[in-house]
Amino acid sequence: MTPSWEQTVEQGFATLEVSAQVRAEALRRLRIWFEGEQFEPYRPQLVRLIGREQWEFLLDSFRRVIPFGTGGRRGPVGIGINRINRYTVATAVQGHVEYLRRRYGDEPLSVVVAFDCRIYKDLRGRYDPSLPNPLLGVRSRDFAQLATEIYAGNGITVWTVRGSDLLLSTPELSFAIRHLGASGGLNISASHNHPDDNGMKFYTEYGGQPVPPRDDEMAKAVQAVQEVRKMPFEQAAQDNLVRWWGPAKHEAYLEASLARSIEREARDAFIVYSPLNGAGRRTVYDLLTKAGFRVALVASQADPDGEFPDVPNRMPNPELPEALDRAAAEMHRLEADAAFATDPDADRLGVVIRTAQGDRFLNGNQIAALLTTWIIERRTARGEMPPHPFVVKTCVTTKLMTAIARAYGVAIIGDLPVGFKHIGDVLEAVARTGRYHDMVATPDDFLCAAEESHGVLVTPELRDKDAAGGALLVAEYIAALKRHGKTLQDELERLYDRYGYVAHSAYSLILEGGVGEERIRNMMVALRRRQPPELVGCRLIQTVDYQDEDRYGPITSETDLASRNILAFFFDQDLKVTVRPSGTEPKLKMYVEAGGPVGAADRPKIDQMVEEATRQMAAHLWDLIT
Repeated sequence: MTPSWEQTVEQGFATLEVSAQVRAEALRRLRIWFEGEQFEPYRPQLVRLIGREQWEFLLDSFRRVIPFGTGGRRGPVGIGINRINRYTVATAVQGHVEYLRRRYGDEPLSVVVAFDCRIYKDLRGRYDPSLPNPLLGVRSRDFAQLATEIYAGNGITVWTVRGSDLLLSTPELSFAIRHLGASGGLNISASHNHPDDNGMKFYTEYGGQPVPPRDDEMAKAVQAVQEVRKMPFEQAAQDNLVRWWGPAKHEAYLEASLARSIEREARDAFIVYSPLNGAGRRTVYDLLTKAGFRVALVASQADPDGEFPDVPNRMPNPELPEALDRAAAEMHRLEADAAFATDPDADRLGVVIRTAQGDRFLNGNQIAALLTTWIIERRTARGEMPPHPFVVKTCVTTKLMTAIARAYGVAIIGDLPVGFKHIGDVLEAVARTGRYHDMVATPDDFLCAAEESHGVLVTPELRDKDAAGGALLVAEYIAALKRHGKTLQDELERLYDRYGYVAHSAYSLILEGGVGEERIRNMMVALRRRQPPELVGCRLIQTVDYQDEDRYGPITSETDLASRNILAFFFDQDLKVTVRPSGTEPKLKMYVEAGGPVGAADRPKIDQMVEEATRQMAAHLWDLIT
């Protein structure tokens, strides 16, 4: 007797190293999609995956509802409840509607909907190209239109952009929500991920992403959705439930960013800029040219293209030096001073500078330290420091920010969990209550915020990272230094001489799928029990667990537990290692930082220590599960 498809899948799942509960849940959800009428268009691909015994891929596609991470819900476009598709987008948006209704009752509601340029082409080759695939060719714009139809179908007004060539970036979305007094927002984007990925970032009324426990409340509202209500887009527009974020409002965003300029006379810098085929042309390029800088676009990466065809490895991530290769080449050809690049939703900034010693790619920690320096030193010199100045960073961002701030008596909030939403929460707390914990301040006292992954914010009118504002001040810094024959590399040397040299390393263990997630979970459990007593001859002095409720307060939700799944290890010789699971990708991430005393000249030794500590810690993590 031939086994049924269900028995075949059950037997296949049994070969995987995951719990029986995970296998059973995946099979239950797969059954719904395999047999449900609304999912019939996906059935040929599911049959083929079963026939090809793609058990790990199938299990990962159905083992859970795609979760909320540090950057909203993000993952591969594909078939299943743990993928981005019309069903998961629709239920998430309807859940957001229910959440807003619970929060605001019968008040009139409005949201801002943004999107990037992504288009799904199955470049990873997960599905059979000879069979129908309803997801092929689906764009972020299509998901955004679906979301608009659902919001409108529930009586909620939607603000968005009009025009086939227009996109709305993450930072401008944050500004728009606040500018319009909207109830919330949604961005359809997977930020810097591979083009086969997409995502949904939901926003609060203050223009930031929700932090625990609000994100947990939203997740539960999504899980409770039984029915999706929507109306045709054309009907929504006719009923005035769709409104347009037009040129005048875009100009207001640019003006808010331009207001953060410190030295308006410092404009003699020639910048090559690449939006990496994303939304940044309307933010970074518009702002730099409006400010008076000479800017040249990288032609092959200037226009929106969701396949990112001319970006190395199709990875539009300005954290990666190779993502700026085209911009750096153009910088040399044109003899420009620097090259900038941003990711598709224009919230991360990459920088390459030209020096006498050759090109220098600046990592996120160096950009953070330099921005902090420029703002604090210049505003101090100009007598423009606010009464209670403060800067903000996450726990894995360079300690140089702390040293620079303290040298000038500037308050530093520097131990936040990873994710810019926590920085936005600090700014909102200050705006709402005039304080954050023991710090008394107003939004006018805010100087800057940064994270090691190239996210910066200099504009208090926003609650999420913004590459444009950061690019403006970096360009100013370059121009001011150029007058004296210096570069940002010279400034880094000055910082190291004053505060001590600091080296950084970031390393990711990529563990995909349900099996990979189980391994990551097991690694973190084991690491809490078996900490490395020493690395590179440096003795472990202290371990900090961000889930420690005595130190960091009560855990308020499942999402809070996940965002605080961070372990920091402090060793002698000023070595620090931080480990956490990624909130948006199938990775266990490790951050290594080491510094030397002021005046220490042995930088290669510190670099080598960081490199070897990274290698030894990675080996320790693998040993925990083997």
